[in-house]
Amino acid sequence: MTNPMQVNEFFSQITGKTVEVFSLWADANQKVLRELVDLSASAAKEGVRLYAEMQAAALETVKDGQTFLRRRQTDMQEAPKDPFACYQNNVLESVEGAQKAFKIIESNAQAMTRSAERLQVTAEQTGKEIQATFSQVAGRMKSLYSPLA
Repeated sequence: MTNPMQVNEFFSQITGKTVEVFSLWADANQKVLRELVDLSASAAKEGVRLYAEMQAAALETVKDGQTFLRRRQTDMQEAPKDPFACYQNNVLESVEGAQKAFKIIESNAQAMTRSAERLQVTAEQTGKEIQATFSQVAGRMKSLYSPLA
């Protein structure tokens, strides 16, 4: 490579490949960041959905509690007339209340499980996309770093 023309051509090729490598990595970084932003947005959306489901259950519980207290006020006025019936109603309503509480807990647990499953699917898809991006980068890097023609 003593010929100045060969040296200039060699440096021109090196410069061109360097620009291609920087472009390749910039594109890869952009794709990875886009995937991570999409994952973050999905996680935020899923969090809002889960919060809304749990908030609806909590609101329902508050309404049931208010209804229970109104019935208790009415029942307490009737208690002196028939104490056994009042006691029986209290036991029945306590059992019903416990059943409702367990159903709400179960529905919240199911909502959390569904949310976690949706997030897992999204995270797996993001991971696959990122992996595919880096596989493409590796393939293109191999072709760029093959012996200079």
